[in-house]
Amino acid sequence: MPQLKLSYFDFHGGRAEPIRLALAIGGIAFEDHRFTFAEFAEVRKTAPFGQVPVLHVDGVQVTQSDAMLRYAGKLAGLYPTDAYQALLCDEVAYVVEEAGVKLGPSFSMKGDEQKAARLALVNGSMPVYLSWLQHQLLAHGGQYFADNRLTVADLKVFVDVRGLNSGRLDHVPTDLVEKVAPALNAHMQRIAQTPAVAQYYAKFGLRGDPALI
Repeated sequence: MPQLKLSYFDFHGGRAEPIRLALAIGGIAFEDHRFTFAEFAEVRKTAPFGQVPVLHVDGVQVTQSDAMLRYAGKLAGLYPTDAYQALLCDEVAYVVEEAGVKLGPSFSMKGDEQKAARLALVNGSMPVYLSWLQHQLLAHGGQYFADNRLTVADLKVFVDVRGLNSGRLDHVPTDLVEKVAPALNAHMQRIAQTPAVAQYYAKFGLRGDPALI
C-alpha cells in the first residue's frame, strides 16, 4: 500500500472531506495533514497552482481533488470497476464540483456583493443542479448514485449537501435542499448513519462545526 499524505484545512467539509472519508471507510492508512487558514500562506508556496487539497503518494505530490477522490475510491473499493457505472459516478462528482466552482468566487466577497452573488446562485443554478442530482438518485433506485452501493459519488454529494444545510454559507437558506430536493437530505441521513462514516466523525469530532453529526 502506498504512503499517503493528504493536506487540507482543519475543518470538516470542502474538497478534501470526501477523500478523507473514502480512505477512512476503506481502512486505508494516510497522514491527515490539517492546517489553519493562517498557515495556508506557507502551505500554498509548495502547492501546485497555490491550491489545496494536495495528496502525496510515496512522496510524489498530486493535485486535483476529483482525481484524488477517484484514486482514493479505487484503493478503498468505493469506485466502480464497470465502465458505465464508473461514468455515472464521475458524472455526479463533476456536477457537484462544477457547482462548487460557481460558488467559489463568493468566498472572497463581502457584504452586499456576496449577498447578491449567492442569492443569484440560490435562485439560479443551485436548484438546477440539486434537482438533477435528486433525479439521478431516484432514477438509480433512490439509495445510491451508481453501482447499487456506496461509492465516492455518494460521499461527494453527502459532503456538499451537509455544507448547504450547515448555516455556514451566509445567504444560502438552510432549507434549500429540503425544499428543492428532499431525497438528497434522506440520502445524506443514510450515509451519515453508515457505521464507518459515523466512526470517522466520532474519531475526529466536530472540528468546530455544529452543523455536522
